[in-house]
Amino acid sequence: MTPESLGHYQIIEKLSEGGWGTVYLAHDGRLERNVALKVLSAGTLADEDARKQFRREALTVAKLNHPSIAHIYDFDTQAGVDFLVMEYVSGGTLARCITERALSEKEVAEFGMQIAHALEEAHEHGIIHRDLKPANIAITPKGHVKVLDFGLAKLFDPSWGALKAQTLTQSVDHPHLAGTLPYMAPEQVSGEHMDARTDIYALGVVLYEMATRQRPFREDSTPRLFDSILHQRVVPPRALNPRTSPELERIILKCLEKDPGERYQSAKEIGVDLRRLLTPSATIVSSSIPVGNNKWKGWTPVVVGAALASLLAMALLFDIGGIRGRAGGHQSAPIRSIAVLPLENFSHDPSQEYFSDGMTDALITSLAQLGSVRVISRTSIMRYKKTDKSLPRIAQELNVDGVIEGSVMRSGNRIRIVAQLIQARTDQHLWAETYERDLGDVLKLQSEVAQAIAQQVRIQLTPEQQARLHSAPAVNPRAYEAYLKGRFYRPDFTQSSIREAKGYFEEAVQEDPAFAAAYAGLADCYLNLGAYRWIPPQDAYRLGSEAVHKALQLDDTLGDAHSTLGYLNWRYSWDSQAAEKELRRAVDLNPNYLEGHISLVWYLAWDGRRDEAVAEIHQILSLDPAYPFTSFDESGVYYHQRDYKSLIEASQKSITTNPNVWSGHHFLAVGYEGLGQLQQAVPEYQRAMDLSQRDSDPTAGLAHAYAALGNRAAAQKILGDLLRQSKTGYASAYMIAAIYSGLGQKDQAFEFLEKAYQERSPDLLYFIKADLRMDSLRSDPRFQDLLRRIGLPH
Repeated sequence: MTPESLGHYQIIEKLSEGGWGTVYLAHDGRLERNVALKVLSAGTLADEDARKQFRREALTVAKLNHPSIAHIYDFDTQAGVDFLVMEYVSGGTLARCITERALSEKEVAEFGMQIAHALEEAHEHGIIHRDLKPANIAITPKGHVKVLDFGLAKLFDPSWGALKAQTLTQSVDHPHLAGTLPYMAPEQVSGEHMDARTDIYALGVVLYEMATRQRPFREDSTPRLFDSILHQRVVPPRALNPRTSPELERIILKCLEKDPGERYQSAKEIGVDLRRLLTPSATIVSSSIPVGNNKWKGWTPVVVGAALASLLAMALLFDIGGIRGRAGGHQSAPIRSIAVLPLENFSHDPSQEYFSDGMTDALITSLAQLGSVRVISRTSIMRYKKTDKSLPRIAQELNVDGVIEGSVMRSGNRIRIVAQLIQARTDQHLWAETYERDLGDVLKLQSEVAQAIAQQVRIQLTPEQQARLHSAPAVNPRAYEAYLKGRFYRPDFTQSSIREAKGYFEEAVQEDPAFAAAYAGLADCYLNLGAYRWIPPQDAYRLGSEAVHKALQLDDTLGDAHSTLGYLNWRYSWDSQAAEKELRRAVDLNPNYLEGHISLVWYLAWDGRRDEAVAEIHQILSLDPAYPFTSFDESGVYYHQRDYKSLIEASQKSITTNPNVWSGHHFLAVGYEGLGQLQQAVPEYQRAMDLSQRDSDPTAGLAHAYAALGNRAAAQKILGDLLRQSKTGYASAYMIAAIYSGLGQKDQAFEFLEKAYQERSPDLLYFIKADLRMDSLRSDPRFQDLLRRIGLPH
């Protein structure tokens, strides 16, 4: 029952309750001020000797007089009730502040400096706090620090037989310890001699928690927590919050040294270093800090991805007009476009780059599905991996409002993802969060992140999007790791990389036959192996169709699977109506899906709808201003229009941007040949053939140009090579027909065109309408019949 008064103190309300007693807000009738009364639990002071000792200690602490220390005014006993009279500090605690919002580094340094000054004052009087923690640090409405309960841990020293075990937050098994276990220094835990450096360790824990919103050691059981404090190294703060500067991290880690002799030797030294940190001239640019000497050594990136998504969607983050508004800061500008920078691999093991890159890719894909926020594509993002460019500059180049950056670490089957949002214009930290889950829950983690983002940026999700976010299943960890490896290798469009990716996607679906995204990745690999003529069209279509239909059977909301199905319908089934339906379904499901928009550009260009294709290119640029292949996509439009002058101009721009991409040189060669500039065409065909490792399209183009120049021997040699290849492996029948056409051997050309028709070659449908290599055959009735059978205008 709450007392009405104690002596001349009128009780107003109860503020808190702990194992040793209760804290009340009271009014001091003599001095007309509000105070905090700490009423000790009955029996805390066992006898009069203990009470006298307690009074002497309390009066010693009461001599402290510092603006950052809450004063002890008195110790009294009324009607058998023992209580301390202390300064009442309005506002909240630092613990609550950390829970409600992420602190900027400036706030961390400012609060830390004030705490250090308070410790300096106490230590000069021979007083050690012994229980420094965020819950014992008040933040006034004006942002000033007040350290509470100075010296009270000693007042409840167990040598008097009066300690209440509950004062030890984490351990009731060790009642000889006074304080709160997660904030205790190693010497405090082990019962060794304590001095001012014990408080310095606790200050390091507080700084760590302010910077990362986590304690250095968070084990659930007391024995494990004891062991960690005594023996385990601390995870560097930047592993949890990459925006932490190296200097702040250095200060924190020096405070947290196990050996007191390796720590700061005085609170004054910490205050000096924190003051320097607040000085603009002392600001240090963040850089990677090796983590090989801490308890996370051996952590290897794992597999969080589509989840990730987790990363974040790595829950990323946006606290627009919420937290910052409550903190009294300026309202942040709306976040309508974001870039997810490559997540940092904090294992520092190069062999694990697949994980951080794969997870970045998955996070981008996951966020892109929200639709209402523009998300920059992986293609543009990966060029900023390990960049030294500032965030504002990156944001300016990408034309985004916000930047997401983060890191990933793994320990066994546990994954830790750190993600944060930076306001692009001001380089201001808006939000940060750390997620730790079992590997099998990565898809659920991704959904949590996506939902958090949608809520923070006030996205109006469709019922379909909401259902997708709430239906994330558990995933087989081995399957997901294989899936991420597949995503890592897939973007590198070489035969070896696509086959590598295919192998990992196959492994993923073997481990988890219900893994829809892995089937979609597998289907995409088969599509590309067929499109680049590395496997026969029949195999590409059959295996690709099986995989993509399985993916959509499991999850009909996968935009990339619909895009792949659209491509298969177009290039292999020759069903243009079904193809366009699926391609548009893909971008409807995922408006930010860049590859879906690109596929739509090429389909529209092939279908002769130039204006619609160009409009789609503009849509791509609005989604991703840094997209580097715009000129290449324009080349595809001009190719199908047979606008060779524009094709040359676009191809030259494409080569300037991407000199080692063979298709740019190939289109330039076609443009030259189309204008009759064969001497210029030949070296570009040759360059394209070399860069593509003898892809049959530029190879056939080179042979056709040689034939047009009268160099039939060179053309015949290339033809012979392709014919021999067709005996032992796959060679495009259409490309062989193109060479025969250039040589004027029409019967042989039609023989191979018929073969291409029978195998439903994707080359036949795609090229035959606009291909200048077929011009010598167009007047032949056999050509018109072929067009009719394919379903094209004739």
